[in-house]
Amino acid sequence: MTTFDTATNPEPGLLDEHRVALAFGRAAPDYEQVALVQREVAQRLDERLDDLPPQTPRRVLDLGAGTGLLTRHLAARYPHAEIYGLDLAPSMLQSARQQAPRWFSKQHYCAADARSLPLPDASIDLLMSNLMLQWCNDYRPVFAEFARVLKPGGRLLFSTLGPDTLWELRESWAAVDSHNHVNRFADLHAVGDALFAAGLVSPVLDVDRLTQTFPDGMTLMQHLKRLGAHNVTAGRPRGLTGRGSLQKMLAHYEQYRQADRLPASYEVIYAYAQGRTSPLTVGQAADTTHIGLETLRQHLKQRK
Repeated sequence: MTTFDTATNPEPGLLDEHRVALAFGRAAPDYEQVALVQREVAQRLDERLDDLPPQTPRRVLDLGAGTGLLTRHLAARYPHAEIYGLDLAPSMLQSARQQAPRWFSKQHYCAADARSLPLPDASIDLLMSNLMLQWCNDYRPVFAEFARVLKPGGRLLFSTLGPDTLWELRESWAAVDSHNHVNRFADLHAVGDALFAAGLVSPVLDVDRLTQTFPDGMTLMQHLKRLGAHNVTAGRPRGLTGRGSLQKMLAHYEQYRQADRLPASYEVIYAYAQGRTSPLTVGQAADTTHIGLETLRQHLKQRK
């Protein structure tokens, strides 16, 4: 775990990962009441498995399981598989255990860092992750772990947030001061490059956009805090934000109002890849293809 101090770490856009864990730990009791976007993306991620050739995985990993939104989908889809739910926040996993189907006894939960998974090499048939990766400062060590634990030909399917997420809030704060008030997220090309570097096979990436609306800007900010998704960058303002600055930001946000509601945009990146079939030698590159989801679906249907 890494903690950040702006006196020694000059990169204000980096996430303070210790505060990430604390924020989600505090959010656990109310998380599922407010996680509407997260629930929707979990559903869409699960549905993408329908577009792939049928598989009967023995071991399935839900990384960044949180309160088990995706884990429960996977348990229903693969009732005979061993399902592993890993998350950085133990209180999130406690909630996941409480909500796990009583009929399903093959779910296992463990608090773990995505950069050091407590799993053997080539042990996972299907690795899924819903809106977790945006809370990692560097995707490369995480994807290296994905490549390590996936069986040859094993499947990887995940979602993460792109840089247009909460752009209205970011622009509104930018009109007030130069501090980081909103977390920053990697774009599709950076995600693809990191998959490529890890040696994962034939990655496919695409982008979807969702909008959630709120009656006012303060309700949005309170919502993000209840999710544990508020600003946790190293360059966030220290201490309380002045009332004047807050009011200026809220007034600026009003320009985006539509039909008496304020929008909050989410750019969702989806990615699919497979485990490498053999270890990479130094300097060897994995085969990589970037194509749209519809093309992938048509290709898979033809194979069926």
